[in-house]
Amino acid sequence: QVQLVESGGGSEQAGGSLRLSCAAAGYTFSEYSMAWFRQAPGREREGVACISSGGSIRRYVDSVLGRFTISRDNAKNTLDLQMNSLKPEDTAMYYCAAGRFGLDRNQYEYWGQGTQVTVSS
Repeated sequence: QVQLVESGGGSEQAGGSLRLSCAAAGYTFSEYSMAWFRQAPGREREGVACISSGGSIRRYVDSVLGRFTISRDNAKNTLDLQMNSLKPEDTAMYYCAAGRFGLDRNQYEYWGQGTQVTVSS
């Protein structure tokens, strides 16, 4: 059974940092691209960052470029998202996902349950 379990969310002030983690199980982690998505109330789920199966290629949505860093450890089956210089508009539920490389939610087959990130001004 595929499991993606996010952790590390919480509340932070603008300008602060948070690190999200995703633990994967039940499938061959190293064969899938991974991504972080987020969804704020009343808005569509958007791709934030993605990383290729081997970890050599990364892509970010423009709004987080230079502030967020996605990484993975294929030996530990984990995916991370380091979020720096947080802004109130980063407030959302964050999800990790496994699938094909890209920032389109339709490219992803497996999803976690999400972890909440709240940034106050």
